[in-house]
Amino acid sequence: MLDDFLWRAAFAGIGVTLAAAPLGCFIVWRRMAYFGDATAHASMLGVALSLSFSLPIFPGVLFIALLMAITVSSFSGRGYAMDTLLGVMAHSALAAGLVAVSFLSGIRLDLMAYLFGDILAVSKMDLLVIWVGTLFVIGLIRFRWSGLLLSTLNKDLALASGFSPKREQLILTIALAVVVAVAIKVVGVLLIVAMLIIPAATARPFSQTPEMMVMLAAVIGCSASVIGLRTSYLLDTPTGPTMVCIAAGLFIASSVIWKVRLKMQADSQS
Repeated sequence: MLDDFLWRAAFAGIGVTLAAAPLGCFIVWRRMAYFGDATAHASMLGVALSLSFSLPIFPGVLFIALLMAITVSSFSGRGYAMDTLLGVMAHSALAAGLVAVSFLSGIRLDLMAYLFGDILAVSKMDLLVIWVGTLFVIGLIRFRWSGLLLSTLNKDLALASGFSPKREQLILTIALAVVVAVAIKVVGVLLIVAMLIIPAATARPFSQTPEMMVMLAAVIGCSASVIGLRTSYLLDTPTGPTMVCIAAGLFIASSVIWKVRLKMQADSQS
């Protein structure tokens, strides 16, 4: 089965979305979308670093993504407006990564594959890395679920319950860096955050509990990946952007359904 590139692509997309679903929910709850964007953009520096030292892409991207996330976390609350700081670091890191890549000589580089993903070129080794990273992220969030959730809802309540909000923030930072590292092959630098946020935002109106939102986001993300892969194959369109477009379409549909539902409830009460 894994000798077929479409099956490998499907399993890669599902693996990434299963890791992105719980993390995306926390990003939506904490309003950290730009934080994820800065971490994802910085991964281009990781690509340049890995190619410079003839290393696999994953460790270089993981190192730079983790470094960027920790740097942003350490600068927050020190006289800088967070949106301004993230905007500067996100675009500066992406530009620096692209410039660094241009200095690499003797290396054939498909820049579009790193910017927008190349899921159809996923190898068996890439698939192994993606699923190891996915299981790590799922296990980490499952193990720290109570602390992460309390720190997100109320920092004082988390402290009273024996959880350190800074430690939980670091755990989210590590998980985000891992997701960025495994997702770059699937959807690329510019679309990683979309696959983090859109399924979670789509699931939010229909979720009664945080656990329900995570599960529903995972289902929506996996559906967008599989449908996007099939649509890309039939229409001969870029796979990563097609997956994001399907996810965006599901978000629009869910928003319309939710508004119609609210209107019907208001009409029935009047």
